[in-house]
Amino acid sequence: MTNRSPAKEPGAPALLVLNLMLMLGWCGAFGTFSPWALATGFAAGFAALWLTRHLWGTLEGSYFRRTIAGFSFSLFYAKALVVSAWQVARQVLSPTITARPGVIAVPLTATRDVEIATLANLVTLTPGTMSIDVSDDRSTLYVHVMLLDDPDAVIADIRDNFEARLLEVLR
Repeated sequence: MTNRSPAKEPGAPALLVLNLMLMLGWCGAFGTFSPWALATGFAAGFAALWLTRHLWGTLEGSYFRRTIAGFSFSLFYAKALVVSAWQVARQVLSPTITARPGVIAVPLTATRDVEIATLANLVTLTPGTMSIDVSDDRSTLYVHVMLLDDPDAVIADIRDNFEARLLEVLR
């Protein structure tokens, strides 16, 4: 009698590598590595992995949830960049300065260094905001904001949009 252990569920990194291999195979089959071919190849590989997820033992796998959350976050962040760039450009080009800059303390839900560092960098990359420091106990992120009309709204935006969406991708 042999002891057979159940097949180990592949982790998200293994499925990502498999998805990238499928993407490259797709591009090779069509003979082009253009951005459009890479994007459609990744989407086709993702769909193939999702349709065969019962074979991988990942019916509730984190790879699929995190990939969709990452795509959603990318769209959200692109929109946030455009909106904030427009607000800063409008303020800079306006004949009268109405900006009320200030520093706010944003309480953090993120606990790991990679989560905090990624959030701080995303906030800094967004026009009109800049991460200044993180408290010693890593529970608060200090942010300089160019247009600080409503501090509570800015804190809520960072926590409910940036941090919450980022944690969906990273956890």
